[in-house]
Amino acid sequence: MKRLLSACALLSLLAGCASTDVVDPHGYDKTGVASYYGAKHHGKRTASGERFNQHGLTAAHRQLPFGTRVKITNLNNDRSCVVRVNDRGPYSRGRLIDVSREAAEQLGMLRSGTAKVRVQALDD
Repeated sequence: MKRLLSACALLSLLAGCASTDVVDPHGYDKTGVASYYGAKHHGKRTASGERFNQHGLTAAHRQLPFGTRVKITNLNNDRSCVVRVNDRGPYSRGRLIDVSREAAEQLGMLRSGTAKVRVQALDD
């Protein structure tokens, strides 16, 4: 009986972790809050295994596959840029995507630190 309960508990735990399943990027188009990360993480390994470069055009997303290119548009100023997903995150509640410092600069969100954005996956 203990084994059965332990197995059920383990399966429940694993099911709860399934919320980070990779999604099909085709047609992905969401609106939410973006934030950025930079110097503190520069040079550290990303979830994809590559080193984070704050001067590159990359992003962290919870569910889009690594390598997915997305167009991000700052809805406050209509500035946009294209980034490549190479990390997992953001880990702050209520955020849709984390972008590199370079992407944040191009989006005009360095001062505010966050911005309401539209994220659209691009078909290659």
